[in-house]
Amino acid sequence: QVQLVESGGGVVQAGGSLTLSCSASGRTFSNFAMGWFRQAPGKEREFVSAIGWNGITTYYADSVKGRFTISKATTANTVTLQMNNLSPEDTAVYYCAAPPGGLFSSTNYDSPEEYVSWGQGTQVSVSS
Repeated sequence: QVQLVESGGGVVQAGGSLTLSCSASGRTFSNFAMGWFRQAPGKEREFVSAIGWNGITTYYADSVKGRFTISKATTANTVTLQMNNLSPEDTAVYYCAAPPGGLFSSTNYDSPEEYVSWGQGTQVSVSS
């Protein structure tokens, strides 16, 4: 089982930036895929971004495309989500997640059901 820990959340004004990190430990993999989701109060958990096992293929929700960038370090089990030009609509708890075996089993990288390991979440609050 993979243990995931997010960090980097906080409070920022609209237009500002934050960088979230997700560190994996336990049964880790040299090449692994990872996803980021977020959940705002009263709303369902939604897909934000994902990165393939090779660290090259990336996916983004339309709402964050062009503002967020996902990347991962090949020498460390860490995935980073750089968030720029934040708006109040980005306020949520952000979670990182890993699929079974570190690999996507299908093209459903944007579905929470694709993932089995989740971090505890980190709060991102954007003020107007």
